Amino acid sequence: MCGIVGYIGKRDVAPLLLEGLQRLEYRGYDSAGIVITGKSGELRTVKAKGRVRELESRIPKRFAGTTGIAHTRWATHGAPSDVNAHPHLDAEEKVAVVHNGIIDNASELRARLSAEGTVFASETDTEVLAHLIARSAAETLEKKVSEALRSVEGTYGIAVLHQDFPGRIVVARNGSPVVLGIGEKEMFVASDVAALVAHTRQVVTLGDGEMATLKADDFRTYTTEGSQTTATPTTVEWEAESYDMGGHDTYMHKEIFEQAEAVDRVLRGRIDDRFATVHLGGLNLDAREARSVRRIKILGCGTSYHAGQIGAGLIEELARIPADAEPASEFRYRNPVVDPDTLYVAVSQSGETYDVLAAVQELKRKGARVLGVVNVVGSAIAREADGGTYVHAGPEVCVVSTKCFTNTVVAFALLALHLGRVRDLSVTDGKRIIEGLRRLPAQIEEILKTEPEIKQLAKAYADARSMLFIGRVRGYPVAREASLKLKEVSYIHAEAYPASELKHGPLALIDPSMPTVAIIPDDDLLEKNRAALEEIKARSGRILAVAHQEQEKADHTILVPKNEDELDPILMGIPLQLFAYHTALALGRDIDKPRNLAKSVTVE
Repeated sequence: MCGIVGYIGKRDVAPLLLEGLQRLEYRGYDSAGIVITGKSGELRTVKAKGRVRELESRIPKRFAGTTGIAHTRWATHGAPSDVNAHPHLDAEEKVAVVHNGIIDNASELRARLSAEGTVFASETDTEVLAHLIARSAAETLEKKVSEALRSVEGTYGIAVLHQDFPGRIVVARNGSPVVLGIGEKEMFVASDVAALVAHTRQVVTLGDGEMATLKADDFRTYTTEGSQTTATPTTVEWEAESYDMGGHDTYMHKEIFEQAEAVDRVLRGRIDDRFATVHLGGLNLDAREARSVRRIKILGCGTSYHAGQIGAGLIEELARIPADAEPASEFRYRNPVVDPDTLYVAVSQSGETYDVLAAVQELKRKGARVLGVVNVVGSAIAREADGGTYVHAGPEVCVVSTKCFTNTVVAFALLALHLGRVRDLSVTDGKRIIEGLRRLPAQIEEILKTEPEIKQLAKAYADARSMLFIGRVRGYPVAREASLKLKEVSYIHAEAYPASELKHGPLALIDPSMPTVAIIPDDDLLEKNRAALEEIKARSGRILAVAHQEQEKADHTILVPKNEDELDPILMGIPLQLFAYHTALALGRDIDKPRNLAKSVTVE
């Protein structure tokens, strides 16, 4: 989950690395560090617990160099501290390593090295790598790193400097992203293109088992066994301005307000009015194959899992294919039955989520067909999958996902429509869904205009220590995602239940101090949802409804414009993103960087 950035060229390296760390801080923000090659060839290191600004305040005025690597950390092994911050060095301070991922056999390696006389300075798994590289008798830095990695089990994205091998950075990847930035007589490396796009849009993404050597005027890629690989730079779609706040106070606020444009982007060029369907060329699934699918299993984690739940409902309603969603982290550990007639769909904003990627790899090993629904072009899941679709949400920097969730659900609506029209969905229904999709951007804009009212409601409910979110069928995944948003960003305990389950246990929790947020669309379950409100009101519970019309039994109602029944969940979650945001704001939370969380979960 951590952030890596490195540079080799002619420019002063420290300002470049600090700028890169600022852009990557959403990936980890409990400590940071930097190491550069000084003018005399020595490695100079500065580390600090806390945010990147703490690191910046510690860097001495005379800290010049043209080669360096840096890191912002999300703690796994060892508590946040100056000592546990990366980079990690060997005993002689000749080798410096920054690392994303987890070394599974670190304890075993640490014990072996300690028995051989190595003294460790930190509690981290990463320090093992620095000592392994330093102890290698290989002649080149590349071979030293390769030899060390052969001893390692687990995931890693690493960058390495060595005092005896100046003028180069060696990097490697296995399960954690590493991206090379190709400049004019300068090279960059990072764990995310966000750190690179201000300087170059030409990138090379390493695959698992690949390494690279960066020099100021050249780079080469190869396997950990030493075989040369071919690397063709590609152009990053987004420019540096896409990663800026654009006048908003936080990235979360900016990204909530980008949703109308983002939804328009995911729809653009894909609608086929003639046949009342959509074009999703990247699926690599022809009509005959689509008709042979007997079941769809959607795999994701967190917000992506909730988007998959809504997606499964859309597929069942529009395509009449049995579909369900499951946490990828659970799926791969329960020895699932992999059915050749089942289509598997892997969902991930980053396309690098470790649990989802591992599930994809296991499914591929067993011969399953896997589609990817991801945001980041060229990401690991996009490369591993047989086909798929990009959600085109654009860069999402806030740890809490908003616009990517919405665009992922819209992407599932497109997939459901495509599969439905291949099968038994009528032209009339196809046109109805298309018109509903086209209305979404304007309706999102309409919802966002109600921010002042939602802000006042958030203040009124911010004193709650716990909240219950309920919904039925289409509304239940919306309730789950809204509950997660509130937890993530405000730290208020919240949980979601199907409204039909209230009397089977959760009703015991209802009292005046525990508000309920109810998702109440105008559909065939409207009266049953209203009955749930009656049950809550009879126990003196406070109710905030999200609905298409005022709810008499609710204390407050957030009104949402009506779309087609199947598409209503896309809109009903958006006001609750704003509700979570303004609740967190009222409580003084660090909205873009919630405690204990990071954006891209590339470790298990």
